[in-house]
Amino acid sequence: MSEHPDVPTEAWSGVHRGPLRAGEWVRLTDSKGRRHNICLEPGKRFFSNRGHFDHDELIGREEGFTVTSSAGGEYLVFRPLLSEFVVSMPRGAAVVYPKDAAQIVALVDIFPGAHVVEAGVGSGALTCSLLRAVGPFGRVSSYERREEFAEVARRNVTQFFGAPDGATHPAWRLTVGDLAEALPASGERADRVVLDMLAPWECLDATADALRPGGIVCAYVATTTQLSRFVETVRVHGGFTDPQAWESLVRDWHVEGLAVRPGHKMIGHTAFLVTARRMAPGERPPLKRRRPAPGAYGPDYTGPRPPGTPVDDPTD
Repeated sequence: MSEHPDVPTEAWSGVHRGPLRAGEWVRLTDSKGRRHNICLEPGKRFFSNRGHFDHDELIGREEGFTVTSSAGGEYLVFRPLLSEFVVSMPRGAAVVYPKDAAQIVALVDIFPGAHVVEAGVGSGALTCSLLRAVGPFGRVSSYERREEFAEVARRNVTQFFGAPDGATHPAWRLTVGDLAEALPASGERADRVVLDMLAPWECLDATADALRPGGIVCAYVATTTQLSRFVETVRVHGGFTDPQAWESLVRDWHVEGLAVRPGHKMIGHTAFLVTARRMAPGERPPLKRRRPAPGAYGPDYTGPRPPGTPVDDPTD
């Protein structure tokens, strides 16, 4: 049951329907695609280089209309989607972009009722996607080392879900601390663990102890050196399946009559995603037969070394 019985369960979806109300956030988009996010307040006025209009002109209307400013500027008015909210919300740390959050929710198989452990919380962008995926009867346990980032995340998550009186989402628990120490101390068991941090390999033992057999660990890392270190650490651990690594690139398209071509803007590299599944206690996956590229584990390689990979000489 919800920890806030006076709040309907559907309110925790982060989706709001019906006429726009005071206290809600809306997104304004002008004819050139420029966007403004505003919180509706009775008696307040919105100003831009195209004039002004009163918030009262928006309150009480169904979203999906055009409002005209005093200088003739036209603005589309909609409630912001989650993907729009996270790229424009206040930041303490870099956010997990929507293209990566979607990959995490789908390919890490975040399901309603799941218990997901997240570290670190950053600005709360991925937290919003995880909370929406697990629903009010699941659980998201977020760990963040820095209090200032945790506070930004608290405000952003509360703002998105629009809880009355600043109530916290019933499925969310935020802990300020190091997951490597705090997760074992909590005794929590998890279905999924998502590590968005500088050195996720430092949390692998704690993750392995907390994950249920068949659970999934996912690391979100920005650089190839982090990617290599985490993948090889998972292999050496032995309690996970062979890790899978990938990235996603998103490119828009320009479509106008016969002028159909790739757009000039592209969301390229943001981070790498790595996933592996937890084996049952005492079980190890079959040793994967691999033929490393020449020099892959040569004398200059200083990272974790999977079983059966002797030092090789690239000159052989």
